[in-house]
Amino acid sequence: MGGDFRRAVVLMGMIFFLGLFPLLCVGRIGISRQRLEVQKHLNRLNKPAFKSIKSPDGDVIDCVHMAHQPAFDHPFLKNHTVQMRPSYHPEGLFDDSKVSSKSKAKTNSITQLWHLSGRCPEGTVPIRRTKHEDVLRASSVKRFGKKKHRTIPKPRSADPDLMNESGHQHAIAYVQGDKYYGAKATINVWEPKIQQANEFSLSQLWILGGSFGEDLNSIEAGWQVSPDLYGDNNTRLFTYWTSDAYQATGCYNLLCSGFIQINSEIAMGASIFPVSGYRGSQYDISILVWKDPKEGHWWMQFGNDYVLGYWPSFLFSYLADSASMIEWGGEVVNSQPDGQHTSTQMGSGHFPEEGFGKSSYFRNIQVVDGSNNLRAPKGIGTFTEQSNCYDVQNGNNGDWGNFFYYGGPGKNPNCP
Repeated sequence: MGGDFRRAVVLMGMIFFLGLFPLLCVGRIGISRQRLEVQKHLNRLNKPAFKSIKSPDGDVIDCVHMAHQPAFDHPFLKNHTVQMRPSYHPEGLFDDSKVSSKSKAKTNSITQLWHLSGRCPEGTVPIRRTKHEDVLRASSVKRFGKKKHRTIPKPRSADPDLMNESGHQHAIAYVQGDKYYGAKATINVWEPKIQQANEFSLSQLWILGGSFGEDLNSIEAGWQVSPDLYGDNNTRLFTYWTSDAYQATGCYNLLCSGFIQINSEIAMGASIFPVSGYRGSQYDISILVWKDPKEGHWWMQFGNDYVLGYWPSFLFSYLADSASMIEWGGEVVNSQPDGQHTSTQMGSGHFPEEGFGKSSYFRNIQVVDGSNNLRAPKGIGTFTEQSNCYDVQNGNNGDWGNFFYYGGPGKNPNCP
């Protein structure tokens, strides 16, 4: 009896093992395929470096020869001659540091954290190295470094439910109804708290062309906190572009071919240092994006001194000509954890009415017109989906030109 029982147990075990073994093999093959796919993607992104710099925050910044950067993986850029400087800067570009030193609300200069460990030599561009775990946090290798669809604030939407469908919420100022050839802003920098790793908080400007359908063109730049993308809660400089409403084209920073960097001092996606404190020192960054009237490329400048590079005009359809809308402001992802509003903060995490030193601001917001002049925007509108969660209030004065305070704490007694 005992022998029969043992034989039955062994037989059952063999049947179970033989049934499970192919599944285990398939599982292992699946994992190794994924590893191979991730490694191939990392090899594409992480170009051979002239030298590498270890940042205090754990980042590695690779100094890559300018001609070897990811932009040149694009088939249309194989024989591209790099434009080392824009043909024209917009007229009326003033030095922000002079304005802020006269202002009662004095702000301080800012840099990137990796500069504490070294600099990249001329002729190279600093690229934040992408790690294995960075790619694994994405929903797929293909989606790594890309925004999800439907993330653009569309003011005057008739249907607020449609706006919240994507889980993205905004507090913005905007202009539309004209042809725009660029935009500028000085953006107060904070380190907002993020409730869940799949949420983010950012403050940026959007340069938009086309309708809000599948053909939307967008160029974006600002700062963001995104644990999903970077693996930490640091505030980082970022850019983004898309020519098909975030479907197949475009990416953050240099995580795909497109943006051509010419600057050796500022790294896209690297931590900004220091950041503002509540009732403490205030720090801000200045960003200008404009269309070169001669070559047609869209250039980006950081601060008063750093022309970073350009998006070639062929990347776009509508923006190959001009933008039809400019937006400035904050965006968060509200994934509604436990069915409640997220407590992910926007800006400083405080509402606009608290003012300087407490609430986050954009100041000196300007647009570039058809004559390549920087000017004050006309007919500024404001927009937010839920003003009891995140709000925006605009104003105007001699020192700051057109400005607004924005942001909020998310979940609170009035925003359950």
